[in-house]
Amino acid sequence: MVPDLGLDDLGGVGDPIVLMHGLMGRRTTWRHHVPWLRSYGHVYAYDARFHRGRDADDPSAVSESEIRTEAFVAELASILRHVSLVEGPATLVGHSMGSLHAWCAAAAFPELIRAVVVEDMAPDFRGRTTQPWDSWFDSWPVDFTDPRDVFTMFGPVAGQYFLDSFDRTTSGWRLHGHIPVWRAIAAHWGTRDYWAQWKSVQAPALLLEGEWSLTPPGQMREMYMVSRPAPSRYLKVPGTAHLIHDEAPQTYRGAVEAFLAGL
Repeated sequence: MVPDLGLDDLGGVGDPIVLMHGLMGRRTTWRHHVPWLRSYGHVYAYDARFHRGRDADDPSAVSESEIRTEAFVAELASILRHVSLVEGPATLVGHSMGSLHAWCAAAAFPELIRAVVVEDMAPDFRGRTTQPWDSWFDSWPVDFTDPRDVFTMFGPVAGQYFLDSFDRTTSGWRLHGHIPVWRAIAAHWGTRDYWAQWKSVQAPALLLEGEWSLTPPGQMREMYMVSRPAPSRYLKVPGTAHLIHDEAPQTYRGAVEAFLAGL
């Protein structure tokens, strides 16, 4: 039904729900939430370009135009067109980068999108870069042979997130993409803002922010308060940072279920 562009059909009946991961993530990071989401619709999980396996892309051949948000959104829209032809507009459930692409797609292609869930992502990262973390990124090995090494490097929650994302090999786990490309995607966000796209989204939205969010202070609250065509809901989740759906899975589930039921 859909092009071979990283979309996984995870079952369920009803309106389509498309799960969209964050930068350096993968569709497999949603596995713990798929069973209950099937009660609310036909669930799909999507791998964004440059997150589909280390051998899927040649980093030396990636152009600047390919890492622009519009390129990700155009590819997403081509998939959603196929889904909507059969099942109607989709609800996009995003985390971080996936949230940005979700609301930009909703702004550009309102006929394809029924609602959006935004998890710990904001519209304006201008002037911010990955520079404070670059030395840490450079310390990542390409291959991990022991899961304990992953947990040591990333901690228990993010460690499991990355184990669920990495390529599985005969000897262990391997990065599922190329850090220079991921770094370039984040750098692009630092050159512009996405307030205009957010303000024009016509679909209902749920905004979830971590107590120790990676987003610029106050922006997600402002997203909730700003005038736009459809209503928003906003929740700041105590005790969480960037991976709300993994750090507080029951709170996350309750908020998303209430939102989906309200649609």
